[in-house]
Amino acid sequence: MEDLGEIVGEFLMESHENLDQIDRDLVSLEQDPNSRDLISRIFRAIHTIKGTSGFLAFSRLEKLAHAGESLLSRLRDGVQPVTPETITVLLLCIDGVRSLLSSIEETQSEADVDIESMIVKIQAQMNAPTDAAAASAPAAAAPAPAAETPVSVEEAPAATRPAPEPVAEQRQPLGQILVEQGAAQATDVTSALQQQIEGDERKLGTILLEEGKAQPAAVNEALQSQAPKRSIADSAIRVDVDLLDTLMNMVGELVLARNQLVRGVMEIGDSGLVRSAQRLGMITSELQEGIMKTRMQPIEHIWSKLPRVIRDLSNSLGKQVQLVMEGKETELDRSLLEAVKDPLTHLVRNAVDHGIEDPERRIAAGKGPEGTLTLRAYHEGGHVAVEVADDGAGLNVERIAQKAVENGLLRPEQIPNMDKRDIMAMVFQPGFSTAAKVTNVSGRGVGMDVVKTNIENIGGAVSVDSTPGEGTVWRLTIPLTLAIIQALTVDCGDQRYVVPQVAVLELVFVDGNTTKVEYASGAPVYRLRGKLLPLVRLDRALGLEVGGDQGVYIMVLQADGRRFGLVVDRVLNTEEVVVKALNTRFKDIGLYAGATILGDGKVGLILDVSSLARRSHLAVDSERENVAEKRGPAGGGTERLLVTAVGERRVAIPLDTVTRLEEFPRDRIEHAGSREVVQYRGQILPLVRLSHLLGAYGEELEGDTVSVVVYSEGGKSVALVVDRIVDIAENSTTARRDAEEDGLVGTAVIQQRVTELLDVRRAILAADPNFYSDAADEMLVEA
Repeated sequence: MEDLGEIVGEFLMESHENLDQIDRDLVSLEQDPNSRDLISRIFRAIHTIKGTSGFLAFSRLEKLAHAGESLLSRLRDGVQPVTPETITVLLLCIDGVRSLLSSIEETQSEADVDIESMIVKIQAQMNAPTDAAAASAPAAAAPAPAAETPVSVEEAPAATRPAPEPVAEQRQPLGQILVEQGAAQATDVTSALQQQIEGDERKLGTILLEEGKAQPAAVNEALQSQAPKRSIADSAIRVDVDLLDTLMNMVGELVLARNQLVRGVMEIGDSGLVRSAQRLGMITSELQEGIMKTRMQPIEHIWSKLPRVIRDLSNSLGKQVQLVMEGKETELDRSLLEAVKDPLTHLVRNAVDHGIEDPERRIAAGKGPEGTLTLRAYHEGGHVAVEVADDGAGLNVERIAQKAVENGLLRPEQIPNMDKRDIMAMVFQPGFSTAAKVTNVSGRGVGMDVVKTNIENIGGAVSVDSTPGEGTVWRLTIPLTLAIIQALTVDCGDQRYVVPQVAVLELVFVDGNTTKVEYASGAPVYRLRGKLLPLVRLDRALGLEVGGDQGVYIMVLQADGRRFGLVVDRVLNTEEVVVKALNTRFKDIGLYAGATILGDGKVGLILDVSSLARRSHLAVDSERENVAEKRGPAGGGTERLLVTAVGERRVAIPLDTVTRLEEFPRDRIEHAGSREVVQYRGQILPLVRLSHLLGAYGEELEGDTVSVVVYSEGGKSVALVVDRIVDIAENSTTARRDAEEDGLVGTAVIQQRVTELLDVRRAILAADPNFYSDAADEMLVEA
């Protein structure tokens, strides 16, 4: 079946099933010739085979099936009665169809089967006289010659019986295969057989290998060819979906029992029981994987209906849309396919209606008149990512922000400090729509929130990214299955929680000495390989008593395209857990994705990593604002600084002016005139290299990325390029002196080393001279 196309393979399988049913119906029809239902059912089945074979260009199969269909049509219309002779001819036709199917399966050709003689017999039966008396006269006269020349019952078969044909399923002897392939001599095979006759219990292949009479590869190949090839008709069966669901539930219970048994055995410590438990665990995992595979289906099953949707919608809107599908063979649990179908259809309709422009607007924008809608599916870290991308006008962030303020979802003062993606995410709010008018396609604001709700109900996530004038990408992240997941169990206080392992990137132990939690503007961070990682304390997020920063673990998590650290008291172990649904009250909390029964029999809540990610960034932003308000313009005697390396110099930047730390690939840096820029979150971000600004020229560091400090204000951003991030430190104003060099405001002793204090305003204006042109002398915190 590997050599056949998927459509042809399914056609062969379905046709074999139809032929088996036709065989049974024809035998029943012979017993009940007047059954209209049987004749109609047989006719429909042979008609299906004929139509599909014509579509797949199997002309000989179509011709034979058409002949059988013509005879069945006469029987159905009552033109011709059902007789034993008719049944015999129809069975002959069915055997011919079966032979053609077998030939297609084995040789990908139907040319080796003779159908002309069968068609002649079918046409003769159609032209046979319908009068029973006329038909009985020759039948009565026919036995007379046989009575005049009797033939011995014992002799006739001996004279006329053909040689027996080999049984298809009979295995060919191994020695014969080796001799025919030239892999062994006939004398060596005969000698080995003689040894077996004399009592040698070794197998033939073993004898030949040990005596050096054959090569291992040849023996293995002969053994593989010895096994009969399974036909397509025997390669699959139809199973009720409810039975698969029941099996999946039972496997889930088996996993829970396995976990409890393994934990108990580990506590006992008996080596024999440990080995048996490990064996049980391996078998359970293999059984679970096998059951899950039976439920997996390619996403093409739901994509196949979208071309028609796009065609009808684009025609009604007067647009030209080309559909591109990538990764349609990606598989998902069938229950998830059903849950994804409606959200995906809505995203496609939304992309055609709102995303892709009219041909006139596209031509005016320098694009081709035909828009492209791309459906893309791929595996990513234990999840399946499905993207709906268009090359249309993109989302109007300003319009979305304005609409959000009008609807009371945001305050005007929040907009300048919000990230572009957070503003675009407002389209998922209930009742939100920027459409100028309501149509039968969209505009009522009841679509995108349903998409988000449905995807999150199955443990997935939805996000949007858009570039004005270039297009929009809607991204769905969907779990492979809902039933069983790999997870880490953690302790927080006296409670135990479960974190899905697919979201965990790494674990870090904080001892307070070599590794420690730091604070940036009041928000906890951890310096991981030179980058600041925002932290979320699980005890604080859950409203528990907040513990210390020593002897804790940081779980580095990835969710919604963001990376952050989750601080927990202890990390226990990894195990497979069965996801159980939560009731409405727990779901409303927004921190839990489900529950499970742990190995000790206790219930553990499964944390929703995406919700934690969203809450963590809101918390960081709010704490940073609160700290800034408390410090005010007067500040205090101590300030926090981000220490960077620029060549051989240490340069400190006030942490209040640091919006983000990023790393950009070098190949993404472009030039606009004499300035360096990079595309960043839908904007053109100007860059300034502090090494150039401060005259710290030297050998450029090697590497594929550059480290930058991003400062944002009033919807504008600039990036300061440094060699590397060194540390976060506090500076006392007592050990400080002014600097006379351009670009610096002074020097200070920080961590027992002389460090230069950057003139941030000067650096920003070097990157973008018009940064403050639209506002009246904004306040900027400087060192």
